[in-house]
Amino acid sequence: MKKEAKNVFGGSLEPCSFDPKTGYFRDGFCHTTETDYGTHVVCAIVTEEFLQFSKESGNDLITPVPEYDFPGLKPGDSWCLCALRWKEAYLNNVAPPIRGESTNEKVLKVIDKDVLDSYLIQ
Repeated sequence: MKKEAKNVFGGSLEPCSFDPKTGYFRDGFCHTTETDYGTHVVCAIVTEEFLQFSKESGNDLITPVPEYDFPGLKPGDSWCLCALRWKEAYLNNVAPPIRGESTNEKVLKVIDKDVLDSYLIQ
């Protein structure tokens, strides 16, 4: 049995999104494991600016991919982002806001808490 994941506040990890269904395991949570090389742990509320940045960086999150049951994202959707992609967006001034209660504490190995805190939404 897997250990219960914690959020950045130390509480139980809450769901990020069921519509669209997100997460490395597509279970709605930003769970991760050793096989998740992207470390999909940041529950972000994507913005148009971030989606365009991601597309231009080679990761198109806008276009639906039905064969992978991916509906495509639109601004306002919550999505479990890779920690390094979020950090890259931050360094390029296009990082989207983060839902802390749904962001896995493992993000703190990649992103400084002070930086993370400045992007948290209630």
